[in-house]
Amino acid sequence: MAIRKYKPRTPGTRHASVSQFDEITKSKPEKSLTRALHKTGGRNNRGRKTVSSKGGGHKRRYRLIDFKYEKKGAAGIVEAIEYDPNRSARIALIQYEDGDKRYSIASVGLKPGTGIQCGPDAKIEAGNSMPLKNIPLGSEVFCVELDPGRGAKIARSAGNSASLDAKDGKNIHLRMPSGEVRLVCEDCYATIGKVGNIDHENISLGKAGKSRHLGRRPHSRGVAKNPVDHPMGGGEGKSSGGRHPTTPWGKITKGLKTRKKNKASSKKIIKGRKSK
Repeated sequence: MAIRKYKPRTPGTRHASVSQFDEITKSKPEKSLTRALHKTGGRNNRGRKTVSSKGGGHKRRYRLIDFKYEKKGAAGIVEAIEYDPNRSARIALIQYEDGDKRYSIASVGLKPGTGIQCGPDAKIEAGNSMPLKNIPLGSEVFCVELDPGRGAKIARSAGNSASLDAKDGKNIHLRMPSGEVRLVCEDCYATIGKVGNIDHENISLGKAGKSRHLGRRPHSRGVAKNPVDHPMGGGEGKSSGGRHPTTPWGKITKGLKTRKKNKASSKKIIKGRKSK
C-alpha cells in the first residue's frame, strides 16, 4: 500500500495524505453482508451524553465480518479486496465452495484468486485459519480468539499481529501487539500472517474537516473551561490547572488503574505491557 501526499495548494492539503487504495478491487460492498448502522452521537438509551466529542460524520453501512470462523473445513477463494469505513483494515470477500460468501480481515499480500482454508487441516500459509496448537512457534497471527468459539478479539486493526512465544500444556504463550504476554487456550482459532494496510498509521488527516467526516467533534481542554464546568477550569489568564489532570467529574485521568482486581482474564497475564 502506498501513501499519496497532496501538493500544498491550500492549508488543508499542505500536510494531508491519503491511501492510494491500490489493493482495493471492488468499490461497492456485498449487499447481503451489510446492515444499517445507526448513529448514537455519544448518547445512551436515555438520550444522555456518555461520550463527548462524538457525532456527525459520513453515513455508513456495517459489514458483517466472520470473526467466529464459521466456515471451518470449507475451502474458499478471495473474490475481492474492499474498503471498510468501520475499521482501519481492509476486508476480503471470500466465495466458498458451497456458494456461501463471507467477509474476513485481509492479511498482507492477500489478492483476488488466492485460495483460503479454515480448519485443523489447513496449510501453514498466510491467510489460512486454524487452532493455535497447529501453528508453529514464532509465527505471526491475527484475529485471535481469547476463548474458543467466542470470536476473534486480538490483533484486528491495520498492521497488527501477535506472535506465538511458547507452548505450556493446553495453553499458548501469546505475545500481544502491546508487548503483553498472556496465556490463550490452544483450541482458539487464529489466522496466520499480519493484518494488511500497514501504512494506515502514517496517514495524516491534514485538516479538521476530515475529523468531522469520521464523526469526531471538537474537544475542549479542561483548563479552557469555567470552574463550574470542569475541576481544572478558571484562573486568571492561562493556567495549567494547578492539579493532576482529571475528568470533568474529578477522577484522575493519568496513571489511575481502572482494571478490576478480580477480573478472570487477569490471571492469564504472564507479563504486563508496562513491565520491563
